[in-house]
Amino acid sequence: MRTITQVAILVVLGSAGAGWHFYADKLGVPPPAQLLGLQPAQQAARGGGPGGPVGVIVQPVRVAPVVERVESVGTVRAREAVTITSKVAGIVETIRFTEGQLVPAGETLVQLDAAALRAELDQARALLDDARNQLVRARQLQAGQTIAAQRLETLEALARQAEGRVRQADARLEELRVIAPFAGRVGLRAVSPGALIQPGTAITTLDDTARVRVEFAVPEVHLARIRVGSGVTARSNAYGSRRFQGTVAVIDTRIDPATRSVRVISEFDNSDEALRPGLFLTVELVLEERERALLIAEEAIDPVGDRAFVFVVRDGRARRQEVRLGLRLPGEVEVREGLNAGEPVVVRGIQRLRNDLPVRVVETLTRPTS
Repeated sequence: MRTITQVAILVVLGSAGAGWHFYADKLGVPPPAQLLGLQPAQQAARGGGPGGPVGVIVQPVRVAPVVERVESVGTVRAREAVTITSKVAGIVETIRFTEGQLVPAGETLVQLDAAALRAELDQARALLDDARNQLVRARQLQAGQTIAAQRLETLEALARQAEGRVRQADARLEELRVIAPFAGRVGLRAVSPGALIQPGTAITTLDDTARVRVEFAVPEVHLARIRVGSGVTARSNAYGSRRFQGTVAVIDTRIDPATRSVRVISEFDNSDEALRPGLFLTVELVLEERERALLIAEEAIDPVGDRAFVFVVRDGRARRQEVRLGLRLPGEVEVREGLNAGEPVVVRGIQRLRNDLPVRVVETLTRPTS
């Protein structure tokens, strides 16, 4: 009787198992092993499914140079820029420049009417000649004691005064000549011949654009890595894909408390004058260059909170390895710590892995996966 009962129980259990699989397939319910949270690979490892290593695709850790940059925006400014004005009041006699002309330093741009001052200078020179002649005659007579020493001193003083008037007239005459203080390109003309101008009246502009400056702001978190001489790349929508190369020239000594950023001034060679003052640019500042950085595919990363892990194939098993990440590139991530060059890292199939699980490499990629 007991044997008949045991056989009946086995038949019922077998029928129930078959019925479970039949209705589970109909209703889409997962099998009991999956309800317990066991993946196929784990079933195989625990003897609960088809055995054998899990197939994975790996890619070796590659070594390549990387450049870390920060992006900002800036505006082109001339290395030297000035508004040309006159020091004195006067009437414009001649204009000696053409708008947009490149002029050397010291070039006369505008000549003011100097007729009255030239007459004054001629008179001062005549008085100087007379004073010098009298002084020469007096000195020739001194040997014979025919002229008092006091008279000689008076004539010498008159000669010095005459020399001073000539120098003063020369200086005033020079002020009527408006010159370029440095080499550059003049802008639009703001006066016309015959116009009466006052001190400070704008005549034109002068910009030295052989080299230009671009000022931009960088967040303070990058302050320790900004260096004078670091490379700067700039681009503008006006020039499409063209890139301009410059260097950091000056770093501000203060942090802006409102924006928590530091101002940086860079210089660019502008021999073709493509960069005009006022042009808006997008700039990229090089923070750091590493010649031998370790790179892995971005899809190999298994993030857990603020930590990052990868699976490395060692001795036929998937070893879960924590890594410290660095720069992110298109499709790749730099690894600062945790891996060595050439180690095979799982890039596909990591969702089926756990630490120390047997694996089988089905393919090794030699290039970035994206």
